[in-house]
Amino acid sequence: MTKLYRRRYIPDEKILLKDDIIVEASEERVVTKWKVLSPVHPFTHGASCYFIKDGFKVSKFLDDNDDLVYWYCDIIETDRDTAEDSYTFNDLLIDVIIEKDGTVKVVDLDEIAEALEKKILDEATVIKAVRRAGRLLDIIYGGRFDEYKKIVERV
Repeated sequence: MTKLYRRRYIPDEKILLKDDIIVEASEERVVTKWKVLSPVHPFTHGASCYFIKDGFKVSKFLDDNDDLVYWYCDIIETDRDTAEDSYTFNDLLIDVIIEKDGTVKVVDLDEIAEALEKKILDEATVIKAVRRAGRLLDIIYGGRFDEYKKIVERV
């Protein structure tokens, strides 16, 4: 059975996503559905697609009524361990939130600066993360984000 892990750098942790349900897995993407562990947010569940080659994850966050709260995009780096049959999704700290009204926010830039400052991430990784965030923003502002949303919305 395929295992999924989420690796964060701030705070430093690696968590087995044991309750996430894998809907699809391939070399190009992994699609999951999930429920929050502790309901302290306006959302309770959702679905995600890890676009491995693009280096980002697109998630739809839903409330109890299955209404969209917002889209949340993480910049990631994926490690695949075929021997263990696992994926580790390393969170590269930069996130993009797309509100229901279409407002786009880039968040956690302070965290990637801190990670570089404290040498938690090396310069090459930070450059990769910033470039991936830039490509994601080009997709969003270029009107091509719906192509990515469609994959997540099928779940």
